[in-house]
Amino acid sequence: MNYLHTLLFGLYPYLAGAVFIIASLVRFDHGQYTWKTGSSQMLSSKRMRLASPLFHIGILVIFFGHLVGLLTPHWVYAPFISPGNKQIMAILIGGIAGVMCLIGGAMLMYRRFTDPRVKASSSFSDNLIIVLLVAQVTLGLLTIPAALHHLDGGVMIKLAEWAQAIVFFQGNAASHLQGLGFIYHIHILLGLTIVLVFPFTRLVHVWSAPLGYLGRRYQIVRRRA
Repeated sequence: MNYLHTLLFGLYPYLAGAVFIIASLVRFDHGQYTWKTGSSQMLSSKRMRLASPLFHIGILVIFFGHLVGLLTPHWVYAPFISPGNKQIMAILIGGIAGVMCLIGGAMLMYRRFTDPRVKASSSFSDNLIIVLLVAQVTLGLLTIPAALHHLDGGVMIKLAEWAQAIVFFQGNAASHLQGLGFIYHIHILLGLTIVLVFPFTRLVHVWSAPLGYLGRRYQIVRRRA
């Protein structure tokens, strides 16, 4: 059991990370025409006005919340907030964002599998990734009841120590997850699997987010003389 635990939570993250980086670079170099969002809004815009913003805002808050919360060392935030209060804040913000993402994602998934035009244009990877994302958000929300029973911040510290041990190559990272509930382990495994399949899905458009538009000069349109 210890060997399997180390394999899944000590070695699998590096396999997923390696595939994530290498396959993304290979696809960018050799598959430029597949590097796109694959938007189906032109085929059917029904429910998109509500579903898409809910899903994207929710998932962005969740992503950056995990990024900052897990990779920020304890000593950085210790003078300002206790681990218990940090965990409560994560539950509140993550819970709201998770519900938004789940509602939007469920609507998008329903649309993808039931709208004839969207269904006909969807690939296997399109169907797979929306199912995985909705399942992952659901698992994330299911960790909240478990976290409410341990408001001392111990859960957050263990998860952060595991993530930092993986990212900064700090030895036996899997040992930090010992004693955590089963729901956390499943949530982590599915998250790593999403990282693994990321380069083979439409999620690669995240790399090409048009952030340059935020700082570009205004377009000047001149009238004809």
